[in-house]
Amino acid sequence: MNEQKQIPKPLLDKFRRRLYTTEHTVGENNTEILGLDLHRPVFFFTAIAVVGFVLFALLLPNIANSWLNGTKDWVVNGFDWLFVSTANIMVIFSLILVVSPYGSIRIGGINAKPEFNRRSWLSMLFAAGMGIGLMFWSVAEPLAYASGWAGTPLGVAAGSPEAYHAAMGATMYHWGLHPWGIYAVVGLSLALFAYNFRFPLTMRSVFYPIFKEKTWGLPGHIIDILAVLATIFGLATSLGLGAQQAASGLNYLFGWDFAGNSLEITIIVVVTALATISVARGLDGGVKLLSNVNMLVALSLLLFVFFVGNSIGLLSKIGATAVDYATYIIPLSNPIGRGDDEFFHGWTVFYWAWWISWSPFVGMFIARISKGRTVREFITSVMLAPTLVTIVWMTVFGQSGLSQYDNQVGELAGGVSDASLTLFQMLANLPLGTITSLIAIILVMVFFVTSSDSGSLVVDTITAGGKLEASIYQRIFWAVAQGLIAIALLYGGGAQALKTIQAGSVSTGLPFTSVLIVMCISLWLGLRRIYKAREQLLSELEKY
Repeated sequence: MNEQKQIPKPLLDKFRRRLYTTEHTVGENNTEILGLDLHRPVFFFTAIAVVGFVLFALLLPNIANSWLNGTKDWVVNGFDWLFVSTANIMVIFSLILVVSPYGSIRIGGINAKPEFNRRSWLSMLFAAGMGIGLMFWSVAEPLAYASGWAGTPLGVAAGSPEAYHAAMGATMYHWGLHPWGIYAVVGLSLALFAYNFRFPLTMRSVFYPIFKEKTWGLPGHIIDILAVLATIFGLATSLGLGAQQAASGLNYLFGWDFAGNSLEITIIVVVTALATISVARGLDGGVKLLSNVNMLVALSLLLFVFFVGNSIGLLSKIGATAVDYATYIIPLSNPIGRGDDEFFHGWTVFYWAWWISWSPFVGMFIARISKGRTVREFITSVMLAPTLVTIVWMTVFGQSGLSQYDNQVGELAGGVSDASLTLFQMLANLPLGTITSLIAIILVMVFFVTSSDSGSLVVDTITAGGKLEASIYQRIFWAVAQGLIAIALLYGGGAQALKTIQAGSVSTGLPFTSVLIVMCISLWLGLRRIYKAREQLLSELEKY
């Protein structure tokens, strides 16, 4: 079927009546205060929770640190199987949708057309999805696994030939299909119910096939509140990591070493201010522009490391990384009977909780920019394009770090001393090390701004009852709130700030895991309804 053909309005109206319909209107439960347009239960509950947490972490940092890490240990030890199983389900479910008849359904309706060209679309989803994380871990993670810095995948012997293959396979496992499968399910669900069923662009809308009109009541309030809290803490994790890496880079290059975490906190304040300005410029003038600039700078850095390093060797290792990924993806996806607890709990479970915490934010952001794409195109692009880019990125940076470790070159000869420093230690052994390290710091900062900006837009949409153009002051509030939570986590964590940041992400990821599983059922029901209505439309169109 050529879905772009014009459908007579009477038939199109009949088609829409066959979809889910509701008397609910966007913003009907909102309250206007001082020019703000706030969804009463969701905004006020989440705002109070966020402010309360920030005050608690700042006033009683030791207790907050202890509680967060205790909660993380309980979640990791008791629900490791749930995180891994959920991620597996997301990948399998996404692949089923690609090959199913539902893959031909177009987001936004039969006549919908993409609002952004493919290059801008992919740049925005990639930058929002995991830009800061790739900068932080691209050298540190493969090196950590190969050297046994914090456990090895599947218990392989550290430093052995197998450890190098397992290191690249496990790194790709954490950054490949699984996280993007999670994002694809959430993003597609939100896009479908917002643009095809014309429901508010909030997390609750996805569950209409299950809860029906109760979606706009208590069940929906709970879902949206969980989505906002998970998003904010997932973003705070990324912002905290980005601030740590930028601070480490500045200290490494210029000897800037402020007391405690004050340099990281200063960076968060500066970047949050920049993100606030970007938020004020909106989607086109802010996120889109920064994402395109980000990708160009990241590509330049990637090509530099590739060409000044062992380019022929790196080129051959791109294929090897893909093979390692394929070799280890199934064993690493097994949630039961694992003997590598340090690696499994410290890395995989943390990553899955982090991705799940990120999924409302990334999913909603992808949904906002994906109108006009088919289900098949959406899932294929969201899962495969970033995975292929990540294979190249992780190979160039990760293998460069492993090569320096293996050949005892520079500071990486001893393995990982500080995860936030490894990128700069690797660049220092290449030509123009100071310049490329400065570029890397700038790149981290811009990814930082992009993530904060995108997250503010998403959280504001949910807390405004699905309104896409709420007051600019609401977006500013959430941009500042994200920065404050990252500061609170850094301040409360002290010397163990990284672990505290991870604890916050893991703790908020658990309650949203069950939401994702139910979401798959609801998405399938929604797709089935659209498909049946479309088939009836086609049948009637032939007789028209």
